[in-house]
Amino acid sequence: MDAIDGLPIGDYALLSDCRSAALVSRAGSVDWLCFPRFDAPAVFARVLDRDGGHFAIRPAGEFRASRAYVDQTMVMETSFQTVTGTGVLTDALAIGRNNRGHDLGAGSPGVLLRRLVCTDGEIDVEVSYAPRPEYGLIHPVLEEVPGGLAARGGAGRLLLSGPAGFRIDGAAATARLRLVTGQAVAFALQHRPMWEPPLAAWDTDQIDARLADTVEGWRSWSAIHQTYKGPWRDLVHHSGRVLQALTFQPTGAIVAAPTTSLPETIGGARNWDYRYTWVRDASLTMEALWVAACPDEANKFFGFLADAAASQLQRGADLQIMFGIGGERDLSERELPHLAGWRASRPVRVGNGAWTQRQLDVYGELLGAAQRLVDQLGELDPVTQQFLVAAADTAAVRWKEKDQGIWEIRGEPRDFVYSKLMCWVALDRAIVLAAQLGARHKVEGWTAARDEIRAAILERGWSEQAGAFTQAFGSQDLDASNLMLAITGFLPGDDPRMKATIDATASGLTDGSGLVYRYLAHDGLAGDEGTFLLCTFWLAQAQALAGELDQAMGTFERAVAAINDVGLLAEEVDAGSGEMIGNFPQAFSHIGLINAAWAIAQAQERAASGATPAVLVGAGEAKGYGS
Repeated sequence: MDAIDGLPIGDYALLSDCRSAALVSRAGSVDWLCFPRFDAPAVFARVLDRDGGHFAIRPAGEFRASRAYVDQTMVMETSFQTVTGTGVLTDALAIGRNNRGHDLGAGSPGVLLRRLVCTDGEIDVEVSYAPRPEYGLIHPVLEEVPGGLAARGGAGRLLLSGPAGFRIDGAAATARLRLVTGQAVAFALQHRPMWEPPLAAWDTDQIDARLADTVEGWRSWSAIHQTYKGPWRDLVHHSGRVLQALTFQPTGAIVAAPTTSLPETIGGARNWDYRYTWVRDASLTMEALWVAACPDEANKFFGFLADAAASQLQRGADLQIMFGIGGERDLSERELPHLAGWRASRPVRVGNGAWTQRQLDVYGELLGAAQRLVDQLGELDPVTQQFLVAAADTAAVRWKEKDQGIWEIRGEPRDFVYSKLMCWVALDRAIVLAAQLGARHKVEGWTAARDEIRAAILERGWSEQAGAFTQAFGSQDLDASNLMLAITGFLPGDDPRMKATIDATASGLTDGSGLVYRYLAHDGLAGDEGTFLLCTFWLAQAQALAGELDQAMGTFERAVAAINDVGLLAEEVDAGSGEMIGNFPQAFSHIGLINAAWAIAQAQERAASGATPAVLVGAGEAKGYGS
């Protein structure tokens, strides 16, 4: 197999303009890029197929590479060292000119910026440009134009601004350059629909200026958003920037990951498109930003959801669990058979069939985030009020019904404990929010339903045989999502049943390295999956709430050992090889990192003061749930 068919997922770094994303390899190749939105058809998709398209800038011959994000930004610097010299490649997706602070990404033009400077000696540079719009289906016509290369074909046009001297061979172009100390070469890749006026090339000064402006934009966002000072501060702050990078600024929607079909098992078929906004994931992201950044965009996010789901709950339908980042509801799934898949992991899919699933947990995550962010939300508009009240009412009425659960199991609906728990959370948080929701008259009914759910979970969710809370009523199977019984405050972390569940998870759902599986029960799909980083962070968080500080810190360190050299986490870790697998970077994993670090920080403070573990009874007064 050609190496390019399967670079390790951790070999990539993320670029974002808060509208779309790119993945660039350590060797300077952009192997994934979607214009103009996260969920748009890819222009470069070599991460999924050798001929999927790429844009590479690298030294000719052998070299060593190291890289890091420019401080407090999502702008990447890769340093190349050769036998004759060194060079630094700077990569970014341009944000809007003078976008600062909360406006980050507001005017992003959809331009990939790349600049290579020789910092010592001399280097020979190879540039390879092979755009493949629509996930590689289109091999465009390339032609030289003043200031660069134009690509025509399909519904869009591309203009690569840069130096002359490319050799065009069909739908690919290459160039070889020599740079000496102080010399630089710069490129800008722009996209525009074919029916709009032709693009104008950018010169080197424009590219340099936009790179500098993008750096300052990210730094201004970090400066006003990031105040966390606890353990693993740098990791927490960086994870906050990653979550911001996964936010679609025009609507406030947050994608679960910026990629599709990076597999949950190497060579398998568990390959899904994560470029959409799950109500669950996005709600938990907003809560994590409460710790790692500043969720001042909360109002926008809740308004987006209220608009996207308008009338669903009022007309008696379930709340759809996920939406397109522009509010789209139909996310029908299809396969792209022309793509070979990462390391032959097929099929490659776009769209996600889970949009039609029933998942009752979404009401809890939604109202949990609303309660946590009530100060940022301020006075709610009537539509958002009605939306949140309807979510609580739906949880109160439907909690007894079966669903597909948090893990979107594609089998028969069941009485998943986590789904019941999150219906409890929905009502618990709605009771606290009743005044802001204009719903004081509903508190009595919500309280009765909440208490009924609690009794059912304690009676039917606990298994004497398993010695733990289990995946579903009547089941003996463990499920890491039950760690949320402590994290949400349903039970104190040091409750004997909770501690037994924590211990059972640590002993029965981990691999040899101590990373946690979601579950080991059959889920109706062929093949296995890796350990799940979010669940490992949940274990650390639950251990901290139980007062098991040493165990919590050990679990946290095992999870962050999977992180790549630029601080990014995928969804899972392959138990055999230790490689990261799954879509990348994964919001869930960075949420888990932030929340676990916060929980450990709080546990350290309690241990120092002799206080007892925080309990969230009373609708989350302590900062344990999602923080």
